[in-house]
Amino acid sequence: MNTIIGIDLGTSTTEAAIVQDGKPVMIVNLENEIITPSAVGIDAGGNSIAGEKARAQYLLSPENTAIEVKRKIGTKEKITLGKQSFSPVELSARLLEYVKTYASEYLKEEITHAVISVPAYFNDIQRRETIEAGTKAGLQVERILNEPTAAALSYGLDHMEEESHILVYDLGGGTFDVTLLEMFDGVLEVKASSGDNQLGGKDFDEKLMEWLNTQFQKKHHVDLKKDTFAMVKLKEEAERCKKELSTNNSYHVLVPMIIEKKGEPLALDETVTKEQFEEITQEIIERTHHPIDVVLADSEILPSEIDHVILVGGSTRMPLVAKDIKEYLNIDPVQALNPDYAVAEGAAIQAGIIQGAFEQESSIIITDVNPYTLGVRVTDGFMDNRMDVVIPRNVTIPATRSETYSTYADFQTKASIEVYQGESMIVDSNHFLGEFTIQDIPAKRAGIEKIRVEFSYNLNGMLHVTASIPSTGADASIVINMMQETKTKEDVSQWKQSPYAKQFRTVIRRAERMLKSPGTKSFPTFTEALEDNLYLLKKAIMEEDLETAREAEEELLNILDD
Repeated sequence: MNTIIGIDLGTSTTEAAIVQDGKPVMIVNLENEIITPSAVGIDAGGNSIAGEKARAQYLLSPENTAIEVKRKIGTKEKITLGKQSFSPVELSARLLEYVKTYASEYLKEEITHAVISVPAYFNDIQRRETIEAGTKAGLQVERILNEPTAAALSYGLDHMEEESHILVYDLGGGTFDVTLLEMFDGVLEVKASSGDNQLGGKDFDEKLMEWLNTQFQKKHHVDLKKDTFAMVKLKEEAERCKKELSTNNSYHVLVPMIIEKKGEPLALDETVTKEQFEEITQEIIERTHHPIDVVLADSEILPSEIDHVILVGGSTRMPLVAKDIKEYLNIDPVQALNPDYAVAEGAAIQAGIIQGAFEQESSIIITDVNPYTLGVRVTDGFMDNRMDVVIPRNVTIPATRSETYSTYADFQTKASIEVYQGESMIVDSNHFLGEFTIQDIPAKRAGIEKIRVEFSYNLNGMLHVTASIPSTGADASIVINMMQETKTKEDVSQWKQSPYAKQFRTVIRRAERMLKSPGTKSFPTFTEALEDNLYLLKKAIMEEDLETAREAEEELLNILDD
């Protein structure tokens, strides 16, 4: 089997590891460092750069450099470098390509397989886009592993005889996760996970930047936010201040020439105490409490039943984190792991388990949970866009659950099964995963015929949804691969150049008018089907594939008629 490495693709930093002789070993990059800044950019020659080179360039050329891209995974936001625009997936792929390069150099073999960690609270889109980034980088992603589970794996390898409840508190550069696990007889069972994908060390930096800028404005009546380069310097100094206050009671912030006013250079000169920093960021640290409460409630575990709180992520080096946990849970957290390496080590251990690198008696068995609720769209007489839960969040996977529904219309002979992921009772507020239709329902009065819907969700991210009619045995199903990367659509704007364009122009115009209609967006399933088939038709016209074009046209007409 090809060598599989573990990668912790972080907001601020990225690390990689491999299992050698039954133990995880960190991989050093081309600068002979273990920790790689999660920065990518384009240098003066137009070449792609990543890691420390890109991070260094950020200070001098922020317009050609991107940092903290992980925060944008799962969004449609474009990131501009120079005169080019990139998606978060494309830039994440460049960073992973750099990891692949230095791992191959370090291990003296071509690395093409990886386990990549993600925040436990990443949704389906974010997980798929992480896989897509890996694929674009030339890596086959063997498993997407939740970061707190990875950290628990790193801890569990040397504590397999213990029986304990472990709370993993993972505060990284851009995301926050909390996971409760139970460890017994070499089994690592995840009980519950929660988190906040918009909470991390970056937010502490920004609070400090705001405070420093306010102090600067009071003294000089100049707003640093109006100058890009001043803000880059301010960010760098805020990060340094935060780190220094982890070991010192105060830090003197001094940037001699941060900006000019009427041709005269102005200095940022401010002393920040540890107490001031904690007061400035109190609101942010309190945001960690809700995910903790969710995890304890979902797992039905009391704080007094927790044996260890393990700190993971570079941001847990801030003393206020341990102080807050002590006050909130009355538990002293343990520094049992290197917070910067634990997740990469755990990803490497998972890679080793897949590869069979451990002896049977020393291997760890892992169970995980689905972090988001899974369900279907139902009509209940009052609303037609309610989500009914089939598998609740934080259920141990693999899991199989089913629910039974009734027909809602007289003489109904088919039903659409729409699958969603999310916590809202309104399906349109959740993430649409897929749909299929079950047919041949006996034509009877509404409510007489039943439809049984079963969800089966496994550790590899496969969700198998089956609908069946108990009275006849008829069934239909769909398999949704949570581990499958999203597909980037080709540019089909030149479809009009095809000699076949004229004969399909009417249906295309009709579909485009429908998409622009104000009410259409209220029906995401309909909109997505319309967009997908319109794309397929234009693509077939461009490729002069008349047979596929006619099939797409027929499907479009059916959708429009519906």
